Amino acid sequence: MDTRMIVELVGYFGSALVLLSFLMTSVFKLRIINAAGGVICTIYALIIHAYPTALMNTCLVIINIYYLIRIRKTERAYNFVEGEAQEPLIHYLLNYYKEDIMKYFPAFQGADESLPQYDAAYIVCHNAEPAGIFLGKRRTDGEVEVALDYSTPTYRDCSVGKYLYGRLREQGVRKLTFMGKAGAHESYLQTIGFQKQGETYMKDLMKL
Repeated sequence: MDTRMIVELVGYFGSALVLLSFLMTSVFKLRIINAAGGVICTIYALIIHAYPTALMNTCLVIINIYYLIRIRKTERAYNFVEGEAQEPLIHYLLNYYKEDIMKYFPAFQGADESLPQYDAAYIVCHNAEPAGIFLGKRRTDGEVEVALDYSTPTYRDCSVGKYLYGRLREQGVRKLTFMGKAGAHESYLQTIGFQKQGETYMKDLMKL
């Protein structure tokens, strides 16, 4: 493979990332992938001496970084609603986001007959829009075994979890545990501060 072909592949890869970014339902992921594609396209444009294209992609990267910083710094005003696992609203949200939930929580038992076992049920809202659903089982000494800690695609930037865990601590919850295979949810658990012990992920809310 000669140098020219490698350069062309770099250009195609950068363009593919830019296109892929527009398929993201999360604005945060869209900005990250779009910025990565912009960097690669900038490098490609500089190599082939297409300076106007390089300038345009550089500007796009700067814009993406600016909005990523704004997203990170913006404090959303969330609301915290405690309810019952089998109540109609939670049932509706579980059905509405069923396919997406199963991507991250394949072992979650969301069937109607399974919901009563969850005695810790919360909905996090932003401007009256559901942003997160939390279901779990209360154990002794303030521990809650997490069955579902789901954020809707629009709010998938860890802000829901940080808000929720603070409110759970106010409710007397001292520790969260998530058991089993995390799958696609593992990156979130690590980012939000869960510690893995064997097959169990644990988070001490008293250390927030």
